[in-house]
Formats: sequence, structure tokens, C-alpha cells
Amino acid sequence: MTPETAQAILDDNFAPWVRALQPKITEIGASRTVMTIPITPQINRVGDIVCGQALVALADTAMVFACFGHMDALEPIGTVTLDTQFLRPASGDAIRAEAEVTRMGKAMIFTRCTLIAEPSGKAVALVTATFAR
Repeated sequence: MTPETAQAILDDNFAPWVRALQPKITEIGASRTVMTIPITPQINRVGDIVCGQALVALADTAMVFACFGHMDALEPIGTVTLDTQFLRPASGDAIRAEAEVTRMGKAMIFTRCTLIAEPSGKAVALVTATFAR
């Protein structure tokens, strides 16, 4: 699966409010997926800090695409668990999500994602999720 194919899947199939984050898939493969969103006034809260809801939506979406990249296929999956540790306030120009599959079973997929503020390069959140196949 190429980044262009993955982007088309996202643009054609994901909810409008996810697409409103303007996610761009820059890398996808068996080992990881990288996705970015710009930091805009629409996702900032008081203090020009990115709201947690936008960060979690980005992480969940990036981990879904990490699953697709790992399988090299579009397969229906559903989020079962989602655990987020916010490390510091997210600010800057963009947020980069680096997601990977840690274990793929017959019925469950385990993933993790690091969210990184750009241009500082500092991690702002660590997220893990389990998906049902």
C-alpha cells in the first residue's frame, strides 16, 4: 500500500470530522505509518494548546492505518481499547503521528503511537490501542 492509496482510503471512507483535521499520510508500510495534521485554530483550546480530542483522533486514525499497512490491505477493524498518556502540551505548526503494530493475532491487533509536535520534535503523547479484526 502506498501513501497515496492510503490517503485515498482515508479521504473516501473516514468521518468528516476526522477529515476536518486535514490528516496527511506520508509513510505507510509493514513496520510503521506516519501521519501529520496541521495545528489550526479549530483544534486549539485556551493557551494555543491542541485539544486532547484532536490528538486522540489522530492517534486512533494513524494506528488504524498502521494495521492496514501491516496487512497491506483494507480490512474492517474496530477499536476495542484506547489508552493515552499526555506528556506535555502540544503546540507548534503540526503534530506527527508515528504508529506501529506491536502484535497481530487472528482476532486482535495491538498497536502503539507516539505523537510529536513539530517543529520542536518533542513527544506530546503516547497512545496504545487494541483493535478487533
